This record gives sequence, C-alpha cells and structure tokens, in this order.
Amino acid sequence: MSKLEIDAKVENLDRVNDFFADNLMGCPMKLLMQIDLVVEEIFVNIAHYAYKDAVGKAWITCELDKENNILTLVFEDEGMQFDPLAKEDPDITASAEEREIGGLGIFLTKKLMDDVSYEYRDGKNILTLAKKL
Repeated sequence: MSKLEIDAKVENLDRVNDFFADNLMGCPMKLLMQIDLVVEEIFVNIAHYAYKDAVGKAWITCELDKENNILTLVFEDEGMQFDPLAKEDPDITASAEEREIGGLGIFLTKKLMDDVSYEYRDGKNILTLAKKL
C-alpha cells in the first residue's frame, strides 16, 4: 500500500498521476487509462471544491492486492462534507442542451470502477474506489 499526501491544487495533478503510474507499473494500458481518467476527475473535484478558496490537503492511497486481483484507490480530504454519490446519475439519453451541467465525471467513475463508496468520518470525506483486475 502506498500513500501520498499532497496539497489539493490542480497544479499537483501531474504528481498525483505520477504516483499512480509508479504504483501501477506493469498493469494493462486499458486499466491505466481508466485509472488516469478517474483520478483526474476525483482529484480535480477535491482541488476545486473541497476547500472553497483555501488550499487544503488530500491523502491518496493506492493498494494493489495481487492475491485477489483488486486495485483499491482511496481519496481523503478535510474539506466541506460532500457525498459525490448522493446525486442522481445524469440522463445520458438527453441531449447536451437538455442536461444539467456536472455529474458526468462521477457517473463515468462509477461505470469504470467495480465499486465506489463514500463515507464521512472523523472530519474527512473518504471516497473509496475498487477495480477487479
């Protein structure tokens, strides 16, 4: 298990991506691309919204369970409480003009990962993502 503590700023996205690339060396390219997309969505949302105008921390954990072939990613922040899973999935059958703005990133995350869960514990938002390899 590897853990990264980083300032939740969009400028740090490359460092976050490097963290996952280092931890997932040897994984199939398709998986790496899916993880890249999910990581960008989650980290950028934390950077933009968790701390309003202030800069706070994000803690990111990557665990690759080779015995059970499961990848687990955990994103934590101490920003304002927000459950990204509480909002209904967007109506992807509606045209872009008819759809509300936002929500597609979390929708895509739920589709790409096998399990996504949220909890608020000890003053932290904790989003856990799991993918069967």
